[in-house]
Amino acid sequence: MFDPYVIIALLVAVTIHECSHAMVAYYLGDPTAKLAGRISLNPLAHLDPMGTIMLFLIHFGWGKPVPVNLNYFRRPVRDSSLTAFAGPVSNLILAFVLALPLKYLPFLMPMWLDRLLFTILDVNIFLCVFNFFPFAPLDGSKMIGILIPKRFRLAYDRYLQKSMLYFIIFLLFDQYVLAHYLGYSILQYLISTMAIFIKSVIFLGT
Repeated sequence: MFDPYVIIALLVAVTIHECSHAMVAYYLGDPTAKLAGRISLNPLAHLDPMGTIMLFLIHFGWGKPVPVNLNYFRRPVRDSSLTAFAGPVSNLILAFVLALPLKYLPFLMPMWLDRLLFTILDVNIFLCVFNFFPFAPLDGSKMIGILIPKRFRLAYDRYLQKSMLYFIIFLLFDQYVLAHYLGYSILQYLISTMAIFIKSVIFLGT
């Protein structure tokens, strides 16, 4: 059975993540997400039906993508990257904020609250790291767009159109071939290594 602490943590992390996308897009001149009701801390505004179902079935899901209209941006490539960057950064900021009471006030918290805050912190770090991978629809695919030279932008756009398929193939190979038969997951190794490093830095820096 799915851990209720993880469910709460996912709802918090996804809500903060998607709301931040919407807020930054609006700040940069695109009202599309705001008009769609996505500048909200209500989790229901950000849940994708299929992503939610998959979350319970295979413990892997996603939120409803924030609608963005590049025509509203003054500098589409830069502003699209900043909008994408806002999601993972918001998760990182929340993780940092949660680390403060967990580090300095654990003796004031009941065990259930301590566990809940740690779970929310861990899930936010996971979501931050996971979204840095440069595969559509993950934020990393848009974040690195600002680094792509103009002469390669058309080729990169073509890559993005197929990158979701590449990512699904990689996930299936990683989870159902490598992990199942060899007991080793590339994705899990990369995410866990980066997450442990980020978590260590956060607790050392607070």
